[in-house]
Amino acid sequence: MLRLQELDIVESKEQLALIPEGKVLINTINAHSYNVAQKDDAFAMALRNGDYLIPDGASIIKACHLLKAKSQPKERIAGWDLFIFEMERLNDKGKMTNDKLRVMFLGSSEEVLALIRERAAVDYPHLDIITYSPPFKPEFSDEDNQTMIQAINDAAPDLLWIGMTAPKQEKWTYQHWDELNIHCHCGTVGAVFDFYAGTVKRAPLWWQRNSLEWLHRLIMEPRRMWRRYIIGAVKFLYYISKEFINDWL
Repeated sequence: MLRLQELDIVESKEQLALIPEGKVLINTINAHSYNVAQKDDAFAMALRNGDYLIPDGASIIKACHLLKAKSQPKERIAGWDLFIFEMERLNDKGKMTNDKLRVMFLGSSEEVLALIRERAAVDYPHLDIITYSPPFKPEFSDEDNQTMIQAINDAAPDLLWIGMTAPKQEKWTYQHWDELNIHCHCGTVGAVFDFYAGTVKRAPLWWQRNSLEWLHRLIMEPRRMWRRYIIGAVKFLYYISKEFINDWL
């Protein structure tokens, strides 16, 4: 079980610049991942023990304030915000050093990864994009895991993105973290792969700024998203209420 009150959560976008260089694992948390972590101990452990956790949802921010939690995030930091910040910072570094720095995307399909490579070549000319599409299956075999680990280690990236949807991406990365011989930031940002590739469109800015991006996704993909956002909202209120009541007992 995951308790929001006990988590160390990044409180503002400005703090992204303070994340030190080196091997750092960055995860995101929203209402859906919080709900899933109540029943998935491995996922809860991955979120709890990563190096940084960013609040990808207005509901998380409001709940932290209601619970008077250890962390009091002031603004939503979407996985997209993390992605753009890290990519621009590394591209600027490559420009200053006149060097091609390596960014690896592990996850999604070959079609999506091809679109990412094509767009990144224009947006980030000082970055060398490396991609790997893992097999689509509920669970990876030991051979699959070793192949993925080897692909990352051989690439020796300066920035690593893992995109296999939550909770799979967080659990896999945390489980194999000690086997990854990297010295860079690693972000688990599933949906960002599709957003950046353009295969899934983000909500317009007005929706984003008014904390309604979830509603836009629900309208665009009602059959896939209704459980997450409608039933999920009820579950989130239940779990937060449970935390609130337990804190008073």
